[in-house]
Amino acid sequence: MAKPAEKDHVDRFLESLGDRLGSTLWDGTAPEIDLTVEGIVDRIMGLSKRLTRSMEETLAELGLNYGEWKVLGSLIHSDPPHRRSPGWLSEHLGLSSGAMTNRLDQLEKAGFVRRLPDPNDRRALYVELTEGGKKIWSDAAEASGQKEQLVASALSDREKEQLNALLRKLMLAFERLEGRKDKKAKEEA
Repeated sequence: MAKPAEKDHVDRFLESLGDRLGSTLWDGTAPEIDLTVEGIVDRIMGLSKRLTRSMEETLAELGLNYGEWKVLGSLIHSDPPHRRSPGWLSEHLGLSSGAMTNRLDQLEKAGFVRRLPDPNDRRALYVELTEGGKKIWSDAAEASGQKEQLVASALSDREKEQLNALLRKLMLAFERLEGRKDKKAKEEA
């Protein structure tokens, strides 16, 4: 006889939800909910929250926040000398110029970036990653990766491959939906 699967908090929530399915709400409707889909979405969202919190804790231990780490990551993934304009960084990270200025001020104060004048345009400047910025980004990535490995160690190598394949299918479905929405918005404009 097979041992019953261990239940997580999502299982318990779905069981309580299942007990109420078919009941009418205050407005007289009875929602139709696919508990399997609800379980998938709740687990993905719960894991995302926990992974984000773990990353934020790691960054805080190093004196960074997530937004600052993303700026450093954008610079480190740029070709050497790891330099970009503040405008490019703002657009790439979806931030206002004011928000980017605040992040750059903090990163420059900590010695992780430096602002350099553009030799071709006196009004423009570049943001360049310093050696200290490279080190702090790398330290954070390594520490976070170690925590992620601990979580992923609950899966076999085969399970990790299967999970990646399944999550890729879900991601592609979302990307297709987003592409259709973008196309429709362009057509309506």
